[in-house]
Amino acid sequence: MTPDNENRNHMFPVSDRSTRPNVGTVANWAVIGIFLILLFSFFAQARNFLMPVTLAMLLFFVFSPFRRLMQRLGVGAAATAAIVSLGLVISVAGIGLVISGPVNQLIEDAPQISTRLEQRFDELRANFRGIERAAAKIDEITGGGQDKTPDEVGADDIPPAATLTGTLSSPALPGEPVRPKQQIQVEVTTAPEGSALASVLNLGPAFFGQIVFTLFLLFFLISSGDLLYLKIVQSFDTMREKRAAYVALREIEDRLGTYLGAITLINACLGVAVGLTMWAWGMPSPVLFGLAAFLLNYVPYLGSVGGVIIATLVALFVFDDLFTPLMVGGSYLLLTSVEGQLITPYFVSRRLQLNTVVVFLTVALWAWLWSVLGMIIAVPVLVVVRVLAEHIPGLNKFGNFLAGEDPPELEDEDEDADAASPSASPVATNV
Repeated sequence: MTPDNENRNHMFPVSDRSTRPNVGTVANWAVIGIFLILLFSFFAQARNFLMPVTLAMLLFFVFSPFRRLMQRLGVGAAATAAIVSLGLVISVAGIGLVISGPVNQLIEDAPQISTRLEQRFDELRANFRGIERAAAKIDEITGGGQDKTPDEVGADDIPPAATLTGTLSSPALPGEPVRPKQQIQVEVTTAPEGSALASVLNLGPAFFGQIVFTLFLLFFLISSGDLLYLKIVQSFDTMREKRAAYVALREIEDRLGTYLGAITLINACLGVAVGLTMWAWGMPSPVLFGLAAFLLNYVPYLGSVGGVIIATLVALFVFDDLFTPLMVGGSYLLLTSVEGQLITPYFVSRRLQLNTVVVFLTVALWAWLWSVLGMIIAVPVLVVVRVLAEHIPGLNKFGNFLAGEDPPELEDEDEDADAASPSASPVATNV
């Protein structure tokens, strides 16, 4: 190599190709990231269609064993589908009938409840009056607040409604006397915001339409028998892949049925315990609290926290002291803690246990995408994904990440290095 070439290499060093980043790998990850963003956007935009479809598919896997049982008893698939659909309708109507009494009582007592809430709010606000005065004083000292404290603000200080004052005059025609000017005053008021009841009534038709769509789709899926399974299995080429696909489908329905059956029974017992506890504390409408605990417990972690907050807030406005509301919230928390830490892990198989961090993130993600129903179906969907990951060779590591079992102990790296060294082999020792 000539001196000129050596100097040129020192001035412009050439990097080793082995140290350069793989451009193809970076591009692949970029494409995957764009695909995930578009996928989440699709799930969010198509929620009104995908929510009933997903719920119907999950219920289809749950009721497939019942359909096979009825088939062995001589009942056709269409009759079984009708029985399941009518059973779901009757169950929902029964729940509505149970809660109709307490709800009607709450509606009748709405004026007294509103007055009680206002009084309780004033009492609670009086306890924090010193903090408000201190904050107002700090704002006054720093020059960032008003000159008056919250106690000194009266009705005269409230700004009046916006008004527009003007003069209306029209030119007089020739030969007519001059018309006097008329002064008009126009008040500008803002339109009242819609109430929560109006919002619920507006969402009622859409929610009812999704329920009807779910029931019809579930009816067609169950009445088709094993047609869906056969079409999925026939889409694979080799007999080994067909057998693996059928085993995966059967395992999905087995795990979903086991999980939802166990969780439903546990939630029913929890609802009864919460209702009796609220009745013992003298809370209003203990049946509603029991039903709320039954439904909220389908949402892991967030459901129990929401139930504790609701029970504590209601007790805070019902009772005059602060000790009883804390005990009511503590009782609810105790029941949900016993259920989540002792009862559910004991009765739910370890094959169904999932990574708690993944479960929490999945519930939060589906709550962001599909609101309340997303939180309910988050764990069943995660169970399906775990079963698929266990049967797809490329997703075995992902399935292991979703599992809730304790990982095996890691071996010592020094022992691995000694086992892999040539001196540890019999051939090297003999030499």
